[in-house]
Amino acid sequence: MSNNPEGESYERLEKRLNKFPQRVPPSKALYKILSHLFSEKEAGLVAQLPIKPFKVKTASHIWKMEEVEARKILDELASRAILLDIDNNGEQEYLLPPPMAGFFEFSLMRIREDIDQKALSELLHQYLNVEEDFIKDLFLGSETRLGRVFVQEPVLTNEGAIHILDYERASNVIWESTHIAIGTCYCRQKMEHINLGCEAPKNVCMTLNNAAASLIKHGHARQVDVPEALSILAECQEKNLVQCGENVRNKVSFICNCCGCCCEGLIAVKKFGLMQPLHTTHYFPVIIEDRCTGCGRCVNACPIDAIGMVLQPDKENKKKTAKIDLDICLGCGICVRSCSTQSMYLKRREHQIITPANSVHRTVLMAIEKGLLQNLIFDNQVLGSHRAMAAILSAILKMPPIKQLMASKQMKSVYLDRLLSQTKLG
Repeated sequence: MSNNPEGESYERLEKRLNKFPQRVPPSKALYKILSHLFSEKEAGLVAQLPIKPFKVKTASHIWKMEEVEARKILDELASRAILLDIDNNGEQEYLLPPPMAGFFEFSLMRIREDIDQKALSELLHQYLNVEEDFIKDLFLGSETRLGRVFVQEPVLTNEGAIHILDYERASNVIWESTHIAIGTCYCRQKMEHINLGCEAPKNVCMTLNNAAASLIKHGHARQVDVPEALSILAECQEKNLVQCGENVRNKVSFICNCCGCCCEGLIAVKKFGLMQPLHTTHYFPVIIEDRCTGCGRCVNACPIDAIGMVLQPDKENKKKTAKIDLDICLGCGICVRSCSTQSMYLKRREHQIITPANSVHRTVLMAIEKGLLQNLIFDNQVLGSHRAMAAILSAILKMPPIKQLMASKQMKSVYLDRLLSQTKLG
């Protein structure tokens, strides 16, 4: 008999969620969150679903029920943004997204009456911000990070703008998206429910491509065109919000406009900055000390408290100038934007930051680094369509941890881009 007061179905669902590289450490708060979002019957059914996208026929077979009944359940879950329903070349597929960025966030992306959003926010705050095990695993559990930061393009010098790559531009990500959806910022919505909200705009959370199409279809976010999305991006940059997106080069699924007081990623940076919970931009700020007046605007603007004022002992007037902790700096460019004396500029980093090609590439790398690759290989043969990949990954599983890490670094630049280009996971 289960010791979990919420029932065995939620324990099975927790185990299913933990097959994915993004893990959910079990706790009473987690089970209560799941019970707010899933009925016990739904939890039991979803616990049986595969990791990869699947069709109604697959769910019908797994659940041992008629396809009409299975579709009704799947569509109900999709209507509540528990599942995403995706059009794949004219065929409808379903996918259980991870909790973040996924169904945790979707539950608060609009005002709704079917769940108690205040109670859910309190539980999410307990699970994410107080207990922290989930956040530590989410942002620090693997070398390959879930999210990366976009540089504020308007503050780049002409030289910096020449060298920036397309996938480093949030504007280009928006231009290349098939669907763009705007919803309520989950982080600020959650904090507002527990009376810790801020004044930053809330209706600025961007979901893109297939995930956006599903959220738009069911009214969880509103569809916008490219000009409106770019206008929202510019508004958020003016308000010193950090653009954080999915850590991939192609088909980015989200861009968050983050504040340092509410947003999970930036809170993690302030707590664990030296461990770099988010991949930085390819830039870092440089201070021109002779121009710096010590006004402190950059200190106040930095969302992660990476800038301080220090005395310059070698100066006759003992003036203070800004000093940046480059070990935790995100390279977002907000400090450069805030500087009224043009005493700062962004410089391109010399070392290359590896960005996974797509969500499959990122997921496999994270699975390797967390020792969960077998779940992707053997869960309905997700990678079985590419025997060469399956063979390579099976060999990596037999390596000791240090060798696995070395192999993953090599695969980032040599194998995975090539072998995963035609493999779809989500």
